[in-house]
Amino acid sequence: MSDADRIWLRHYPEWTPPHLDYGDTTLVDLYRDAVRTWPDRPMLTFFGRSRTFAEVDAQVRHAAGVLRSLGVGQGDRVALVMPNCPQHVVAYLAVLNLGATVVEHNPLYTARELRGPFADHGAKIAICWDKTAPVLDEVARTTPLETILPINMIDDMPWALRTALRLPFGKLKATRAELGSPDPRTRPGVFAGDADPAKTPPMPEPDRPVAADDVAVIMYTSGTTGAPKGAQLTHGNLVANVMQGKAWVPGLGEQREIALAVLPMFHAYGLTIVTNVSVYVGAELVLVPAAKMDLIMKVMKRNRPTWVPGVPTLYEKIIEEAESRGDSLEGIRFAFCGASTLPVRTVDKWERLTGGKLVEGYGLTETSPIIVGNTMDGNRRPGYVGVPFPDTDVKIVDPEDPARELPHGEEGEIVVTGPQVFAGYLNLPEETAASFTPDGFYRTGDVGVMEPDGFIRLVARIKEVIITGGFNVYPAEVEEVLTDHPGIVDAAVVGLPLADGSELVVAAITIGDYARLDTSEYRNHCRDNLTRYKVPKAYFHLDELPRDQMGKVRRRDVRDVLVERLAAEGKTADDLRR
Repeated sequence: MSDADRIWLRHYPEWTPPHLDYGDTTLVDLYRDAVRTWPDRPMLTFFGRSRTFAEVDAQVRHAAGVLRSLGVGQGDRVALVMPNCPQHVVAYLAVLNLGATVVEHNPLYTARELRGPFADHGAKIAICWDKTAPVLDEVARTTPLETILPINMIDDMPWALRTALRLPFGKLKATRAELGSPDPRTRPGVFAGDADPAKTPPMPEPDRPVAADDVAVIMYTSGTTGAPKGAQLTHGNLVANVMQGKAWVPGLGEQREIALAVLPMFHAYGLTIVTNVSVYVGAELVLVPAAKMDLIMKVMKRNRPTWVPGVPTLYEKIIEEAESRGDSLEGIRFAFCGASTLPVRTVDKWERLTGGKLVEGYGLTETSPIIVGNTMDGNRRPGYVGVPFPDTDVKIVDPEDPARELPHGEEGEIVVTGPQVFAGYLNLPEETAASFTPDGFYRTGDVGVMEPDGFIRLVARIKEVIITGGFNVYPAEVEEVLTDHPGIVDAAVVGLPLADGSELVVAAITIGDYARLDTSEYRNHCRDNLTRYKVPKAYFHLDELPRDQMGKVRRRDVRDVLVERLAAEGKTADDLRR
C-alpha cells in the first residue's frame, strides 16, 4: 500500500511521522539504554517506595543470575503469575535479558483456567504471587511445571509499612492477608530488596544476542471456541508498538513522566502502553496492584501522574472520586483509552478536570496491542476509534471472502498488517494460517467501517467476546462451566450494554425437568471454577435458547431477548449490578 492509498495520513499531526525506523531494536536494548541514560531517575514506585533505574537494574541482574542458576536459558519459557508490583517488573526484565520468553498469566485464574495454557507452553518455572502458589501446585500435577518461585508483595513496600503489617491487629492483619500468603519457597532478596548496583554481578548474557524476531512474550487469548491460544509477540512487535505509541503522543518523554500502572501487566495493553513505554521514555512507573480507588487516589494526591492509560470504567471512577472528594486532577497531560467504547461525556469531564487530553484507540492482543487511535491534536472524532498508527495498514473486507476489499463506508471485517502484528499462535500453525488473509493481513474478527477519510468505527465483534472492566470474557468458556452443573441443561453467556460503555456478563439457561432454579448455587459453582470477572452477574431462565438452522445457539438473539425482557420491566443492565 502506498502513502497515496493511506487516506488517513491527512489527519496525522505534525509530530507523528507516517513511518518510523525500528531497526533491529529489542526490548532488551530499550531497557539497557534506559539504565544508561537515566540511572538516577526513579523507575519503580510502590506504596510510596521508589527505586531508581540503576537500583532496579541491580535487582534485575541479581534475579537473572538466580534464574540462570535454575537452568533458564535462551528460548526457554518462564511463566509470570502476578499482579502489578515491583517483583513483576524485575522478573519480566530478568527473563527477557536471558533471551528467554515471558508467558503472562492472570494471578486470579483458577487451576482449571491455567492448566491448558501451562500444558501448551510447557514452562518449567513459574514466578508467582504467593497467594497463587497453591493453584500452581495443582497445575503442576498435570503439566511440565516443576519449580514455583513465590513472591510476597509486602517485601517491596516501605520499611515503615512492612513493619506495621507485621503487627497482629485486626485491620492490619486483614490487609496483610489480602496482600499475600507467606510461602516457605519465597526467596527473599531475589526479586525484591535493595541490591547494591556496585556489588551486584554483571547481567548473565544469553548464548547469542537477543534478536528482534525472537519471541519475547506469550499471552493467551481466545475466540468463540473459548479454547485459549498463545499469541507469540516478538521483541520487534512490542518495540514497534512502543515506538508508534510514543510518536502518537506529543512530547511524551521530553520531560519527566510519571505513569499510573493500574492496567495489569498480564494484559497486552498494560504491558505495552504502560510498562514498556515507561521504560522507553524513562518514566517513573507507579504500580498499583489492584484497581482500588483508595490506592489510586493516594497516587493522584501524592505523586500526580502525567500519563494515565486506562479503560472507560477507570476514568469514570477516578472522575467520580475526585469530584466527591474535591480533589484536583490537574497535571495529567495524556490519557489513552482502550478495551471498550469511550463515552463522550467521560472525555469532556476528564479533560475539564485534568487540563489534558483523553483519546480512544483500538487493538488486540495479537497486535501488541494497538493498531488505531484518535489523534491527540484535538481532532478526534466521537464514536470512532481513530485512524491507523504509523506503518500500519488497515482494510475492511468481506468476512466471507477476505480477499475482497469493501468500499469505504461499508461494514465488514477489519484486517491489519504492520510491524506490531504477532508471529502466530503457539503450536497452532493451521489456526495461525487461517487468521490471515491471502495477502497477509491479520483478521481481527471485528466488524467495522472505514469512512472515505480514513476514520474507523467499530460496529460489532464477530468473535462475540464480552468486554467487562477492560477484561475479555469468552462466552464458550463460561458456558462450559455452567453446563457442568447437574441442574443446567443448556447455557448462553452474553454481554449486556452498560452506561459506561462496558458490558455486564449474564447467562441465559435452560434447566432439567425436575431441577430447581437456584441462582446462588450457579453463582457459587462459577466462582469455584472461574475468575470473578467472568462469573455471570445475573441468570435468566429461558424455556429454549434461540438457535440457527444448524442448531447453534445465536448469542446475539439471546442478548436481544434479555434486553427486551429488561425493558419490559423498566430496567437496564445497570440495574442488575446495583
